[in-house]
Amino acid sequence: MTLAFERRGPESPDRLVIFVHGYGANGADLIGLADPLAEHTPGTAFLSPDAPERSVANPMGFQWFPIPWIDGSSEEEAMAGMERAVADLNAFLDEAMEREGVAAKDVVLFGFSQGTMMSLHVAPRRREAVAGIVGFSGRLLAPERLADEVQVRMPILLVHGDADEVVPPQSLPLAAEALEQAGFERLYAHVMKGTGHGIAPDGLSVSLGFMRDVLGLED
Repeated sequence: MTLAFERRGPESPDRLVIFVHGYGANGADLIGLADPLAEHTPGTAFLSPDAPERSVANPMGFQWFPIPWIDGSSEEEAMAGMERAVADLNAFLDEAMEREGVAAKDVVLFGFSQGTMMSLHVAPRRREAVAGIVGFSGRLLAPERLADEVQVRMPILLVHGDADEVVPPQSLPLAAEALEQAGFERLYAHVMKGTGHGIAPDGLSVSLGFMRDVLGLED
């Protein structure tokens, strides 16, 4: 299906940042981050799609796939939903790059929570590597499959609050270990002290530096 999305930035961008929101949220949830980031990322357009399914737990929001312990879905429903969402996000990325005239090497995926799970699952299995992934407060899905299924590797920044009550902070080192074992070499991590399940200013600042680096904007 075609995903609705929010957009900020120039009509003919040189690069893209694609936000991938969390469970129960929507594209509008992260697009506000474009304002503080745009000032330091000239020529960049920001896209933020809605996930394909209405959230069971929050009917005003969307989900990439059901989460059994939150919404009572079965593991089979969650897996089927994830596979559908993978296809939908891949299609969105293809359409966005073609429409905006931007190559994969000039695209950053910026995920939060379930959006991080989607970004870390989808990007390494695509034909062309994106410039990088910023993953806040998420985890790596099916880590045991990654080494066999990875197609491309890119720089990855993992950011997590040490007081996260939704996705355990231990998810960051577990993801980093699996990514390293799958051959990812440019892995970076930042722990937001005293932060729960959210994006703190220090995490956003580190993310900006990472994005400027991988998008070739550093002096």
